[in-house]
Amino acid sequence: MSTLILYISQHGAAEKSSDILKTKLKDTPVDVKNLRKDVFNPENYENIILGCSIHAGHVQGKMKKFVKKNENLLGRKKVGLFITCMEEGAESQQYFTKNFDVTFLNKLKTKALFGGEFNFERMNFLEKAIIKKISGFTETVSHIDENKIENFAREFEG
Repeated sequence: MSTLILYISQHGAAEKSSDILKTKLKDTPVDVKNLRKDVFNPENYENIILGCSIHAGHVQGKMKKFVKKNENLLGRKKVGLFITCMEEGAESQQYFTKNFDVTFLNKLKTKALFGGEFNFERMNFLEKAIIKKISGFTETVSHIDENKIENFAREFEG
């Protein structure tokens, strides 16, 4: 058995979370692939974990298209989903239902919010200005929660 962690990341939080998650998964060989850049065949994996980030309340369209296009394939696999975002609490849970079909979500082995980060080194001028105004942060900050990643890995493998 093998596992694919397929992520899409705007400023690196989903990428960083994918790399951490790979170290936490113990049961199978794991490949980490970038949906934007890497070549892969999802048919070659028994397990698939999808990872994406939130920007202005939405996940990247490319991930939504991947899920829609591969709906039948994903229905035959063990699938997990994680989202990275800086928002916390009950409101952040809406990102799952706001961005993905309930039928897809109900078939998941597990899903989780891993926290997020603002990586100013990977933002353009306008993005930095918006983040500074909305959040008050003026430099890179990470709230990626390794405990949530560890729990996700245990639940996915359990």
